[in-house]
Amino acid sequence: MLKAVIFDMDGVIIDSEPLHYRAYYQMFDEVGVDVSEELYDSLTGKSTINVCKQLKETFSLSHSPEELAAIKRRHYDVIFDNDKDFDLIAGVRELIEDYYQNGLTLVLGSSATMASIERIFKRFDLNKYFKAKLSGADLEASKPHPEIFIKAAEATGFGTEECIVIEDATNGIAAAKGAGIYCVAFDSVHSKNQDYSQADKVIKNFKEIHFEQIKEVLS
Repeated sequence: MLKAVIFDMDGVIIDSEPLHYRAYYQMFDEVGVDVSEELYDSLTGKSTINVCKQLKETFSLSHSPEELAAIKRRHYDVIFDNDKDFDLIAGVRELIEDYYQNGLTLVLGSSATMASIERIFKRFDLNKYFKAKLSGADLEASKPHPEIFIKAAEATGFGTEECIVIEDATNGIAAAKGAGIYCVAFDSVHSKNQDYSQADKVIKNFKEIHFEQIKEVLS
């Protein structure tokens, strides 16, 4: 029986990918690397520090991964603070409230830093709905490694067989399946070049997985 839902953040709760894209490419310009769209797409869903580790190795950069992450964070903060149109993805607040009102336990499992998570949750008043928030930046391994969803399931207080994950990225879906958790892929207009073939269910609208539609999915 479904007891808990684990949400990804970027691409599911918010569409901050355009903000991250701009921040990353400003960082790439600042440190003088030419990152192809194909390489950038392959990084989607990974934590910033692990992206920066990969960039340092790929381009033999003199900057440390921590320095690269700090440069990217500086650009992101400016973009975030000045984008007044930035909002939750359509329908996700209603989905969160629906699950909460029906007694499901909600946990966040995101590759974003905890500072970014807290910033988003404060801006959109989401803390009251979630039992726990986990940042992949605090863990040893990034998605597609399943560590974050294994720990997120533990944080719910229920078994993996009683949880579902909502993800939008190839790496996140692989992480959920690696953790042995039923995974819903959100195929939105914001998600590009992602592979949903491993997902158990693919949706284009959150109304497809409101509580009444999804409550028996694990039965």
